[in-house]
Amino acid sequence: MNKKNNTYKIHLQEVTLKDGTQGTRSIEFDFDNHDNILDILELVKDRNLFQSKNEDIEFVVGLKLFGEVLLKNRNHPLFTELAPQFATFMKKLKSTVKPQDLKH
Repeated sequence: MNKKNNTYKIHLQEVTLKDGTQGTRSIEFDFDNHDNILDILELVKDRNLFQSKNEDIEFVVGLKLFGEVLLKNRNHPLFTELAPQFATFMKKLKSTVKPQDLKH
């Protein structure tokens, strides 16, 4: 079977809330993405784009989640002004982190 997208699962769980209480809620969901997100994480892990490895992961996962929704809904009025700037941003990011740098 040849799929058009990769499928992932995310489990998001409250651990500690800002008021100091222990979190009790969680959510788990599946999603598709046209890119291999784990390959992209491999690309950026040694780049130290941000202050910590966790921020690098947060950035990539958040960007890929958001970007895929934007692509699937590119004609939505909410994205009218953002789509061209997002495309410019992605070109800049891709020039910073090049796929040929991926180590397998």
